[in-house]
Amino acid sequence: MTIPLCRICGDEIDPPERAAIKPICLWCGDDQAKEERRHWCVAPLNKSNYMLFTDTALLSQLNPKRTI
Repeated sequence: MTIPLCRICGDEIDPPERAAIKPICLWCGDDQAKEERRHWCVAPLNKSNYMLFTDTALLSQLNPKRTI
């Protein structure tokens, strides 16, 4: 049986069962998740709850009086 290697850094994937789900190690996966979260924004909506926006272009549509 071969030891699965991370496709980003080349280290061994521990536990090996994780390689079947995603072929990256936990450290590279954590860095990748932090990079994705950097582009998220949470905004409160009027008379509603908080919403998670992953596209910042949608934020300009929240207040139609302000167009930038």
